[in-house]
Amino acid sequence: MDLLSIKDPSFVKKMNVHEMEQLSSEIRKFLIEKLSVTGGHIGPNLGVVELTVALHHCFTSPKDKFLFDVGHQSYVHKILTGRAGKFDTLRQYKGLCGFPKMNESEHDVWETGHSSTSLSAAMGMAIARDLKKSGDHIVPVIGDGALTGGMALEALNHIGHEKTNMIVILNDNEMSIAPNVGAMHNMLGRMRTGGKYNKLKDDLELLLKRIPAVGGKVASTAERMKDSLKYMFVPGMFFEEFGFTYLGPIDGHNFDDLIKSMEQAKRTEGPVLVHVITKKGKGYKPAETDTIGSWHGTGPYKMDTGDMIKAKNEPPAWSAVVSETVREIARTDERVVAITPAMPVGSKLLGFASEFPDRMFDVGIAEQHAATVAAGLATQGMKPFLAIYSTFLQRAYDQVVHDICRPNLNVFIGIDRSGLVGADGETHQGVFDIAFLRHLPNMVLMMPKDENEGRHMVNTAIQYDSGPIAMRFPRGNGLGVDIDPQLGVIPIGSWEVIKEGTDAAVLTFGTTIPMALEAAEELEARGMSVKVVNARFIKPLDRAMLNELFTQNMPILTIEEAVLEGGFGSAVLEYAHESGHHGAVIDRMGIPDQFIEHGSVTMLLEDIHLTKEEAVRKLTALVREKQEERA
Repeated sequence: MDLLSIKDPSFVKKMNVHEMEQLSSEIRKFLIEKLSVTGGHIGPNLGVVELTVALHHCFTSPKDKFLFDVGHQSYVHKILTGRAGKFDTLRQYKGLCGFPKMNESEHDVWETGHSSTSLSAAMGMAIARDLKKSGDHIVPVIGDGALTGGMALEALNHIGHEKTNMIVILNDNEMSIAPNVGAMHNMLGRMRTGGKYNKLKDDLELLLKRIPAVGGKVASTAERMKDSLKYMFVPGMFFEEFGFTYLGPIDGHNFDDLIKSMEQAKRTEGPVLVHVITKKGKGYKPAETDTIGSWHGTGPYKMDTGDMIKAKNEPPAWSAVVSETVREIARTDERVVAITPAMPVGSKLLGFASEFPDRMFDVGIAEQHAATVAAGLATQGMKPFLAIYSTFLQRAYDQVVHDICRPNLNVFIGIDRSGLVGADGETHQGVFDIAFLRHLPNMVLMMPKDENEGRHMVNTAIQYDSGPIAMRFPRGNGLGVDIDPQLGVIPIGSWEVIKEGTDAAVLTFGTTIPMALEAAEELEARGMSVKVVNARFIKPLDRAMLNELFTQNMPILTIEEAVLEGGFGSAVLEYAHESGHHGAVIDRMGIPDQFIEHGSVTMLLEDIHLTKEEAVRKLTALVREKQEERA
């Protein structure tokens, strides 16, 4: 079948099992070929090919609503809903989004990117359906990893209590981004090996019906015996106790089993959970044999061998710089422990875990729990390093406020993927952390200019004993600078002048320093002298340096790869007002008040005018404004 000719998924309903198997084979081939060029979430999508085809065979989208939790596994759905022709643009600027996107298709009814949201959203949709009496099916598809998220369990509790008609598909592949951990994972493991639940349940019911229940104590004993035997032999009782009818486990690559279970679920009143066992990466050996999550999401790769296509002799990844420095310090400081919410691979903590297995804690997809575990450790004199992506730190905001900052605990938060991350788009851009951390009492927030300074900042954070401290660092690789042999400590709140100047000053940090230097050099050639300051501490500000700049009446341009609303530039403006320098000339550059979509970071920066050219234009205007004032 020509996948590019697909307009809508209605054709799948007319297919027999053999035809659906052929379609699945073609989809796998298409994905392996296309993603070898663009990169993307290949492992999750290869694992749900038959499952997604079966969904479109048994249900009618968009009347029936599919909600893909996290959304990593929505590529097959995109193909079947007429978007195969856009896969050459996957995750590229103005191209096909890597996650469900409502403005892309009427078949994308819920936008995701963060884990464990689908069940709550599905409950909202189901309530609306029942109020409107529309009768459509609500079908969230959630992975076993996402099911460990507290929000998912809250939703299960509510759905079961209300006895809401809903069909939850549990896509169980034993992996999220990394191998799953925890009691929920272990319970699902027992369910996978426990045989077909419904046959076991039916056989058990038949046996129990033979127990005489003729009044009083005998009937009561029979019922208690029945419940006890169920718990002993029927692992699906966990979901049954939540109020769900449990179907499974079933083979997620067998159309007969999938269709039979989905049709049974449609006939069942109340909430149903269909437990589907799939193989992540199925059909592509390098992805199938992945045991640590390397094939969850990739860049381009060689299709025949599975070798990743990477630039040679790249500087180390920022995640590795940070985690390996923590590991180095941990060798002499037994207080240091590392915590990650299901991101040991992305946060490059496997080396730490190997060397210090008793001091490394992967808590699963549970960011709130991770933050408060770190707080608990800190109360006992430990030095917790919480490795977390900027976009996922948002999910632990209350815990940072209430459990870490309020009691002023010594927690070191490593904020990975700060700034624009590119291809993952709106849900993953790390541009809000400054705005939501800067105003918290007791918080110190910093960002290094290069990996050498980053190592010193890690050491500074671990040696800091006056409360919480967070270090932002970007996605990607360092600059390849020379590394000092000894780790030092940077004075808290101190900035660094990296280029002197007299006509204007740029205050910036991290990834935007090279751009600021380029702008200053271009203006130097035009006869304008611009000071460039590495404002590495976003909080506290270097008030002494700011006072000096204000006293010199020097125009200031702040630049940040983060939102302007409530950001670093806002902090400088606030201090100018508070310190009585109302005449200070200050302008700001940063992320405008909008969500930034997917695409290469370079293109995105150009799109929002966070460029050298804009810095040159703004600095020129600032100096001219000051000159006109003096005239």
